[in-house]
Amino acid sequence: MHPFALIPWLDPKTIINAAGPWALVVVCFIVFAETGLLVGFLLPGDTLLIMAGLLSNPVTHAPNGVFGVNVWVVGLLIGLAAFVGGEVGYLIGRKGGPAVFERKESGLFSRSNVERTNAFFERYGGVTVILARFVPIVRTFAPVAAGVGKMSWHKYSLYNLIGAIIWGFGLTVIGYLVSLIPGVGEFVAEYIDVILLVAVAGTIVFIVWHYFAEKRKVRREMAAGPDGVTDAAEAQELVLEREAFGERPDDERPTR
Repeated sequence: MHPFALIPWLDPKTIINAAGPWALVVVCFIVFAETGLLVGFLLPGDTLLIMAGLLSNPVTHAPNGVFGVNVWVVGLLIGLAAFVGGEVGYLIGRKGGPAVFERKESGLFSRSNVERTNAFFERYGGVTVILARFVPIVRTFAPVAAGVGKMSWHKYSLYNLIGAIIWGFGLTVIGYLVSLIPGVGEFVAEYIDVILLVAVAGTIVFIVWHYFAEKRKVRREMAAGPDGVTDAAEAQELVLEREAFGERPDDERPTR
């Protein structure tokens, strides 16, 4: 007997049928939050995109996969969510300025994460906006760091668009192509209940584990000497110069 036979409303397939397109809305929100909100680094972006592609195979859930729409639509919507998230992150940094970094060290914020992101910009310049998409934590803080440092919006948005397409759309399609390998689609269809439950549980475990891992890291850093609070002067030190984005100091900063 199927484990959910006695409680059909707990059957993932029943939940999926009821959720319909809303399942895709949840995925898009997670992708948006990972690059649009400073707490988004706790979310599992790369794995989620591959999973979204796998579940877009019509073999798993006819006629268009779990989300009920063509994989190209799924990929485009996820890419759009990634782009909008990047724009929101940039605006948060642009409007908030250095004050965005003025906060207490916690599982949701760590000065070392900002410094790690700054190191990427100093090494790779503005292209970091594209590369950061594939680096957890950095992809969350890069938009904000670019906004605080007043990187040219037009240049940032171009790189943000390219990164969103390559990462959001690209990884989703890669997941779909993997599902076309003989046997993979059939395996996913056969064990879709288990896969979905593991995906949901795995996401929750990942978020909780990452949060407490950050908390432990912060405690170690505070034990080493820092007071655990980034004040105004320290926040100003985290602001990148124009050269870090590959721009001249005297370039006009476009208003937005």
